[in-house]
Amino acid sequence: MATLVKTTQDGRKVEVIGQAVTLGGKLEAVELIPVADHPNRAGILNVMPDAVYMAGRIALTEAEGQVALDALAKGEAEFLANPKAIEERFRYAARAREAELGIE
Repeated sequence: MATLVKTTQDGRKVEVIGQAVTLGGKLEAVELIPVADHPNRAGILNVMPDAVYMAGRIALTEAEGQVALDALAKGEAEFLANPKAIEERFRYAARAREAELGIE
């Protein structure tokens, strides 16, 4: 299920689908970065003074960022509760451990 965060000036939808922020249906980011921590914060704030978060190339206001953060948290909770996802995480951990020990 997709959660609409905003629509860009050119009409593309910024949505959260599962654990990803998408722009026009294509992956844009998997996390939000606070503008205060962004290396180009001066440039971002020059273009969009009310930006608080960045999702890839997309600047988000506080309200938009909160919608995205809530949707990302919900997507992560659903993923973590999925039995197949749990099984896959254990399988990945076992493979990583085997590689660490040199077992092939």
